[in-house]
Amino acid sequence: MNAEIIAIGSELLTATRVDTNSLYLTEQLNSIGIEVELKTVVGDNEHRLEQLLREAVKRSEIVIATGGLGPTEDDVTKKVVSRVVKKQLVLEQRILERIQARFHNRGLEMPANNARQALVLLGSKILENPVGTAPGLWIEYEGCHILLLPGPPRELKVVFEEACKPRLAELSAGTRLFTQVFKATGLTESKLDEMIAPIYTPYKNPATTILAAAGEIHVHLTGKGKSEEEARKVVTEVADRIEFALGDFVFSRGEETLEQIVGYYLMMRQMTLAVAESCTGGLVSQRLTSVPGSSNYFLCGVTCYSNASKIELAGIPPLLLEMSGAVSLEVAKGLAEGIRMKTGATIGLGITGIAGPSGGSVSKPVGLVHVALALDGVTEHQEHRFGGDRDRIRLWASQAALDMVRRKLI
Repeated sequence: MNAEIIAIGSELLTATRVDTNSLYLTEQLNSIGIEVELKTVVGDNEHRLEQLLREAVKRSEIVIATGGLGPTEDDVTKKVVSRVVKKQLVLEQRILERIQARFHNRGLEMPANNARQALVLLGSKILENPVGTAPGLWIEYEGCHILLLPGPPRELKVVFEEACKPRLAELSAGTRLFTQVFKATGLTESKLDEMIAPIYTPYKNPATTILAAAGEIHVHLTGKGKSEEEARKVVTEVADRIEFALGDFVFSRGEETLEQIVGYYLMMRQMTLAVAESCTGGLVSQRLTSVPGSSNYFLCGVTCYSNASKIELAGIPPLLLEMSGAVSLEVAKGLAEGIRMKTGATIGLGITGIAGPSGGSVSKPVGLVHVALALDGVTEHQEHRFGGDRDRIRLWASQAALDMVRRKLI
């Protein structure tokens, strides 16, 4: 079965509110074999909402509308749905009494406009809401299942899980979805697609989606089958070939972050890591220590931003800074070797660069980053030139540094 989600509320069209309900509903629907093919956000505008609903019920088997079930004048969802499905709104006394009791138990008098929340469409199924005043509704219209759910996430989750998900699972019986995610780094989106397009394009099942994330590319393979096992088998056939084609550019076949993967390898190898970073300003250390248990392998992180701190904290010779400059392969190597010697870590990692927006030159432009890794008396170096603003350059530099450690460990 296919579904679409309509998030209703003018506040969702501002810069300060995010529609998190759609993310939750998509995850829940996918888990029972229902694919979400369309999501829309619409304001509290009767005309726009009516136009959208009339189109939705024609193209989708399941339409889930969230929000607009409150007591105020701008809560127009039920009124509009009533016009679309040609069903009258009637007062449900049982719901009204429950709302009144809810106010009474809090020592409050129920405002008259709350009675609107007790209006239901004739012939609809009431979806009980034990944690709020607005119940949901389930309407069947011309082969389409229309679900009206409350907007507050806490209420929506309870209503959906208790009153909707079991019935939807019955409707979608015989279809299951399975998704495999690959995370790769060190490639552009276009280069990755060039490498794997000949593999995935002949297949409609599984469906392949390529997403660019911060410093990495994600490949999603979603397969359909009569059971989860069958859907998994459909995905595995393509997934194994894609993983082989991408090789060690892939750092995860799941939801793990790059810093988690680096931590796993350090633990397996019983090795430790220390970092001396300049242009990244402690970002590499922050990412590593965001992983629970990282104290088992991460010894120390210092931010050597000034030349004086590079000399004091990482032991960089003043003459080296004078001759090569703070942003150089020599200083990156010195940072890696110095922090390794000072801490006794198995691996020392050094990062220096120009994050911008100023400070660059013809020979050393903004975005130039040097990364060095010291291990067993050997120091390796990488030079990168990243584009974008200051935040992007720092993020990509941290990604390159962590990936250098990962590749060394594998």
